Amino acid sequence: MFSTSTAGPLNDGAGSTRKKIEKTDAEWRAELTPEQYHIMREKGTERPFTGALVNNHSDGLYHCGACNAPLFKSDAKFDSGSGWPSFYEPVSADAVDEHEDRSFGMRRVEATCGTCGAHLGHIFPDGPNPTGQRYCINSASLKFDEK
Repeated sequence: MFSTSTAGPLNDGAGSTRKKIEKTDAEWRAELTPEQYHIMREKGTERPFTGALVNNHSDGLYHCGACNAPLFKSDAKFDSGSGWPSFYEPVSADAVDEHEDRSFGMRRVEATCGTCGAHLGHIFPDGPNPTGQRYCINSASLKFDEK
C-alpha cells in the first residue's frame, strides 16, 4: 500500500488525534543537523553500521528525529544484519507512511514519518513474523527515549 500525506488530524493509535506538521525548508534547516537534514528532507542514507542506534538494545520508544512523533517500540526492533536499525512494525498503523520509490533503477517502498513526512528509510518484505516486514530505518531519522 502506498499513501500520500495530507494536512489534517491523524489518529495516533491511542484514540487521540495529532496534526500533520508542515514547515518550510528554512525551518527544517534551522532545526536539524546537516546529516539529519540530508537524510530526512533530501532522502539521503547514512552508511551502514555507523548509526548511533544500530546496536541499541534498551527498552523504550523510537520517535521521529524531526518532529518527535512516536514511530517504533523497542520490542519490534530486531537485528537484521543490514547495518541499520530494523523493526517489524510501527507503533501504530498511521505512524509511518509508505510511498513507491523508483530511484536508482530499483523499485522499493520508502518509509516516511506519518506526521511530518521525514524520510526514515525503506520497507522490505524479508522481516520476521508476525508481519514479515523489515522497516530499515536510518539512525539519524530517529530519537530514542529509554523507559
